[in-house]
Amino acid sequence: MIPLTGPFQEALSIINTIEDNGYEAYFVGGCIRDYLLQRPIGDIDITTSAKPEEIQSIFTNVIPVGIEHGTVIVRHNHINYEVTTFRLEGEYSDHRHPDYVEFVDKIDMDLARRDFTINALAMNKHGEIIDLFGGQQDLTDQVIRTVGNGHERFKEDPLRILRAIRFSSQLGFTLADDTITAIRDERHHIQGLAVERITVEITKLFAGKHVDKGLRYLDELELSPYIPVFKDFSSMTSFIQTIKPVFSLAEIICLIHQLQTNIAISDIVKQWKCSNRTRKEALLLNDAINYYKENGIDNLLVYKLLPNYIDAFGRIVSILFISSIEIKQLYQLKEQLPIHTKNELKINGHDILDMFPTVKKGPWIHELLMTLEKLVVIGDIPNEKTMLKEWIKWNPPVQK
Repeated sequence: MIPLTGPFQEALSIINTIEDNGYEAYFVGGCIRDYLLQRPIGDIDITTSAKPEEIQSIFTNVIPVGIEHGTVIVRHNHINYEVTTFRLEGEYSDHRHPDYVEFVDKIDMDLARRDFTINALAMNKHGEIIDLFGGQQDLTDQVIRTVGNGHERFKEDPLRILRAIRFSSQLGFTLADDTITAIRDERHHIQGLAVERITVEITKLFAGKHVDKGLRYLDELELSPYIPVFKDFSSMTSFIQTIKPVFSLAEIICLIHQLQTNIAISDIVKQWKCSNRTRKEALLLNDAINYYKENGIDNLLVYKLLPNYIDAFGRIVSILFISSIEIKQLYQLKEQLPIHTKNELKINGHDILDMFPTVKKGPWIHELLMTLEKLVVIGDIPNEKTMLKEWIKWNPPVQK
């Protein structure tokens, strides 16, 4: 029996309310796993014998996010809790969603449908663990093993193959031999997955404390040919030998391009269907890395990384170069910058037009402001209006 603390205590009233209405309810899944491993606990998930419509009648603040699959969100004290009815699942014709779900009243049937033994754990309000598949022993042995037949689990949803690799990266666990065999046999199903689902798992894999182990499995199990972008790798060796955790898709894209120069950032973005924001972040980081190669650390480099990319840059540098940089040094330079955005310049486009009233508006104004911005950042000109105007007088815009 385990004493309930922290987030479990906060969610306990949901369990109590469900039970007070005559139903069973348990904490379930990853929150139990992480609690037993003494890792930070993320979302608290709850499984219950109550059907979705019964949960809706019990609680006043319910969001029916996946009601057809038995899942609703109960909001309690400004926190979302996913509450799912005990269920069985039909065939996975699309290798993602079950063709149908059947609600059941026994938790053992529900736990049997889950992916890995370490996730097929439940806990009641007294802290008593329900472990039907040896999940606690696998946690002790640091093993990732499928619940039941691995071939069936991976055929149902091939994303579970990447989830197994991701858990290895996050936890440092070893894949069980029978799980490895099933992955080898079923890996071709990965190519039928939606790209967006793959990139979510890849991002989590690269953020894992043991990312080198995860990538080694990816290489040894020959999964790369079935994964967009990775199928274009000439070798995984450079990644495995130098990799450290990174925490965003943009960082991963920048790293891939830097270590696999034959793969352009634009190609990665296209294959992974990335957002424009991710593309811009990857290009910014890549530009900063290339600048650093040529110029080292200076004001302009730090300015390029503002406002939010200093830490990401530091992580990438620590992977790509033998000599790492002091992040503290970058933040010190940031504090000493004469300006932090172009808006802080003491001169603007209207001021420049007033200096050249007969000159037609055009791109030259933006180009001039960019030049002034750079000169102020590197310290060649003080950020004073009179001094900026004086420089412009001696360096008037060239008319084309």
